[in-house]
Amino acid sequence: MPRTATGESSLARAVRVLDAFTADEPVLRVSEIARRSGLHVATASRIVGHLVEQGMLARGEDGSVRVGMRLWELASRAAPTRSLRDAAMPFLEDLHAVVGHHAQLAVRDADEVIFLERLSARDAVVNFSRIAGRLPLHISSSGVVLLAYGPPELRERVLARPLEGRTAATVTSPERLRVLLAQVRQQGYALLPGHVHEDATGIAVPVRDGLGEVVASLSVILPNDDRAASAVPVLLAAARGIGRALRDR
Repeated sequence: MPRTATGESSLARAVRVLDAFTADEPVLRVSEIARRSGLHVATASRIVGHLVEQGMLARGEDGSVRVGMRLWELASRAAPTRSLRDAAMPFLEDLHAVVGHHAQLAVRDADEVIFLERLSARDAVVNFSRIAGRLPLHISSSGVVLLAYGPPELRERVLARPLEGRTAATVTSPERLRVLLAQVRQQGYALLPGHVHEDATGIAVPVRDGLGEVVASLSVILPNDDRAASAVPVLLAAARGIGRALRDR
């Protein structure tokens, strides 16, 4: 792989360009791509050109750049998440029909939670997560479940760093977060009212594979009121169904 004078490969720089795009900002100007990737504008422009030629990126008529269909096609072939999503979809659809708001499937990627699927309704409560979107583990109910059931070194790593807050209810104290994680492991679910948005309650449960390992979290986002906790039994039942489907594959 060709390398620059700094020793960085062309592939590494291409990845930096692709990393500039986010779920909230899927369309960018080359100048913004250069700023976010830390590359010179001319270098970023050249790499963007190569990625456009390969279909990884696409140009708009106004010169803007967006993620291309080729990149989406390749990403959709990711075997671990695809098999998990396929097994979960029937149960996710049933769960969504029952709660009438948002139903989500998420996995952990390093120290973040990434959402594989989300089903929503037109008049559903506000929800900041989205498909392929990421959040720090400690903020959302999905992430808290994955953190609670993750390896001890992951918990210690997260607890040792500053904890970002989204609302006044978000747990930003390491001591309080440690207590919350222990509570989640004891009761088998996370119920977080107002942690991402004041008007919403996130409830998540672990999804286990055939070996009993937690491989994902299943969650719903509901209005922040006294009725939210009633969704816990149906969530647990749906997670067990996904686990059985994974064992049968």
